[in-house]
Amino acid sequence: MSSHVNGTNGNTNGATNGATKVVRDRFGDSRSASVGTRPMPPTFASPEDEREYLKFRLAQAFRIFGKLGYDQGVAGHITVRDTVRPDCFWVNPFGKHFSLVQPSDLLLVDHLGKVQIEESGPNTLLNKAAFMIHSAVHAARPDVNCAAHSHSIYGRAFATLGKELDIITQDACAFYNDHAVYAQYGGIVGDEQEGARIAETLGSKKAAILQNHGLLVATECIEATVHFYISLEKSCQVQLAADAAVAGTGHKTIKISPEDAANVHSIIGNMYGGWFSGQTQFQLLEAEEGVAFDFTLGKPTNMKL
Repeated sequence: MSSHVNGTNGNTNGATNGATKVVRDRFGDSRSASVGTRPMPPTFASPEDEREYLKFRLAQAFRIFGKLGYDQGVAGHITVRDTVRPDCFWVNPFGKHFSLVQPSDLLLVDHLGKVQIEESGPNTLLNKAAFMIHSAVHAARPDVNCAAHSHSIYGRAFATLGKELDIITQDACAFYNDHAVYAQYGGIVGDEQEGARIAETLGSKKAAILQNHGLLVATECIEATVHFYISLEKSCQVQLAADAAVAGTGHKTIKISPEDAANVHSIIGNMYGGWFSGQTQFQLLEAEEGVAFDFTLGKPTNMKL
């Protein structure tokens, strides 16, 4: 999540060094994975300025999910905590395809499930399951600013096994001791107790496999949530393929040692690693759509003009 200080694109100067240190401390240190000056998350002069950026970024996240095929009818939702009203979050309107979501479509919802009509898009229909899951997670985890859940294919398939990932690849190390399994499937999430149980199972971790349901990822920023969701989905795909190969060959998958898994997790599994890796998905989307956020104007602009 960004800090409310003067600045535009993550570059620092004398006025912003203190806040940048706060951002760096919060996001962890991945220096061992790079050489040179690392980019940092953008900073903003006010919560209102940051709100505009987060709405733009959240809408982009939905379109990324749409491009990746994470849609399943009307199921799925991504939320981001509002910077002006931290007791509220932004979410997609119920019934709009991920690929079509724009900032003006988003709903502002409080933790009681009330849509803030004056600040929301024209379609104010709210997915009840989105509210039940995400409100519980946001309330239980003040550090979580963005949470994503969808019925993506490989996550859904792996969720039928009711087990954690095996740490068999470098990418899976991002979830070493950092994901949980919610094994109490009880149908469509329609009550506060179910949402609270999911949040309790998630605990302090960044991801949960919801048995017979799908994946849930919750982190400090939109980019990290998008990256870790994609990484978790792909890790499920890899393990399903590896387990199928095991069944066909009689070999066993080779697990990464706890020491090595913990070391790799400290590099690629922290919030900075997630934010930095997530940038690539947004870069591609902006190159394809020709629209990016202009930090000087404080709004999206056409890159081709």
